[in-house]
Amino acid sequence: MSEQDSGRQEPGVPGPPSHGPDEGRPRTPDQAPAQGGGPWGGTPTWAPPGQWAPPGQWGGAAPQAGYPGYGRQQPWMGPPTAQPGNGYPQPQQVPPYGQPYPGSRYGQPRYVAPPKPGIIPLRPLMFGEILDGSFQAIRRNPQAMLGAALLAQSLSAIVAAVVTAMTAVSSGSIEDWVDSASPADLAAMGFGFFGALTAAGILTMFLSAVLQGAMVVPVARSILNRRTGFRRMWSLSKSRAGALIGLAALLMAAALLAFLLLAGAAVALAAGTDRSSGLLFLIPLIPAFFAVFVWIAIKVMVAPAAVVIEELGPVAALRRSWQLTRSNWWRILGITLVVSILVGVISQVVMIPVSLLTGFLTSVASPNGGSGPDAGAAVAVGVATAVLGGVVGALGYAFQTCVMALLYMDLRMRKDGLDITLLRLLESGADPDGVPGRNTGPGPAQGHAGGAWPDVR
Repeated sequence: MSEQDSGRQEPGVPGPPSHGPDEGRPRTPDQAPAQGGGPWGGTPTWAPPGQWAPPGQWGGAAPQAGYPGYGRQQPWMGPPTAQPGNGYPQPQQVPPYGQPYPGSRYGQPRYVAPPKPGIIPLRPLMFGEILDGSFQAIRRNPQAMLGAALLAQSLSAIVAAVVTAMTAVSSGSIEDWVDSASPADLAAMGFGFFGALTAAGILTMFLSAVLQGAMVVPVARSILNRRTGFRRMWSLSKSRAGALIGLAALLMAAALLAFLLLAGAAVALAAGTDRSSGLLFLIPLIPAFFAVFVWIAIKVMVAPAAVVIEELGPVAALRRSWQLTRSNWWRILGITLVVSILVGVISQVVMIPVSLLTGFLTSVASPNGGSGPDAGAAVAVGVATAVLGGVVGALGYAFQTCVMALLYMDLRMRKDGLDITLLRLLESGADPDGVPGRNTGPGPAQGHAGGAWPDVR
């Protein structure tokens, strides 16, 4: 390239700076070039406002007001807070129970967990909640639940203690008497012993029926976190004692009639045919009878609770229990079986070491029976074992009664919408000394928009 070409300026390319008289002198702010003129006489092109240009190139945008320039960012001050009018969303307020959330689609309410004022939530229950509620009912009302259970098991515990003491004291003399007694004496003794046990069993059954119905009251009151003592439990349930005794009499008569029918059928089969043919007919008859017995027992299981809570008579309570357990039979059977197995296993785990220890101490203290201090020690050990067995049986009885009561309340929540009634009672605080669920009456749900809760088959 020639020197002439080297002095030529290409179009669009700024030329070299001109060396004027002010070259090299510092400028003051009032001498800064105006927009549109470059510092060396060029004409730079300014970018539109707000457009970012890489640093170091002419034509970039000037920093906007209120924002730091390049390389001068402010330190992080934390996340922005929600203030009215700054563009950030405000925290959403939770509406009351059952009301739709603001902004929900089609105005449908979102799920809100039902309240749990006491031992269970106010909605249909699951299996774990029934077990947990049963434990909590016993823990919150120990005087009422354990006191009634001990009374219900008292007669059987007393009979067991007496039999154990007599066996420990006079085992040798009883054997001598049996060897020398006549058949008439043995028959009389057997009938007398059997009659005493039968009378004690019938009395225990009636007492257990009354106390089982009374123990429903503390469970129902614990749902709304109302504690109940033994005196209050009896005052709220003593008016239903006659109906409970009538219910127990009906159930016992029905069971006795069923066993008599089975025995009559077995005798008829054995007498009308030969022994092998009778056994062929009798073998399927016994499982069928047992299946029908279990089916009816599950159908009428919540009748004592209906007698106390709804103040029904014996026949009406049986009809009401039959209605409530409809479409829920298998579920109730499963819960009842699991609870019975659980109570039985725990009772055996507790009583097996006690029985082994009792047998060992009895054999050491009084190996041949008789009288004296050895026999007294054996009697003490036997009575202590019977008492401990009664306490374990009372705990199991109280737990099974709580399960029955909670099953009844669960069925009424599913059939009648009782949870809505209990929720209204909780909010109003009415009838604090009464029984929740009493005087509400069976029928459709009073608070559900679409009827009662669906049945779980």
